Amino acid sequence: MIQIPELWILLIAIIAALVLYKLLKTVKKMIINVVVGLVILVVGNIALGLGIAYSWIVILICAFSGAFGAILIILLKYLGIAF
Repeated sequence: MIQIPELWILLIAIIAALVLYKLLKTVKKMIINVVVGLVILVVGNIALGLGIAYSWIVILICAFSGAFGAILIILLKYLGIAF
């Protein structure tokens, strides 16, 4: 016979599995965004000679916004506003 504490442990395990699944899925998307963004930045640095440094801020912008963030960084550097 199943006891109440065992049901709670089962429920907590299911919730933990769902949270881990969502977290790992998000991390996978962020890694893909970082790679795509950094490839665009490297191509932009080589093609335009901008000299954008690959700092943590640049990597975080690419992680959260991907290719759009990389293009925004290139545009801001090209206009002399930031980076």
